[in-house]
Amino acid sequence: MYFTDRGIEELVARRGREQVSLAWLAEQLQVFVDLNPDFEVPVERLATWLARADDEE
Repeated sequence: MYFTDRGIEELVARRGREQVSLAWLAEQLQVFVDLNPDFEVPVERLATWLARADDEE
């Protein structure tokens, strides 16, 4: 198990029944980056990966 799995498991446990829009998620990611600028690159990579998840390689 990766350390990040704990955070993912907590997210599912706390908010697993909620439905959110991608606009809401994008806003939350921006707030996170504003508060934690050192994470700009990983968040950008995650956002890009999510945006292109359905693209064929």
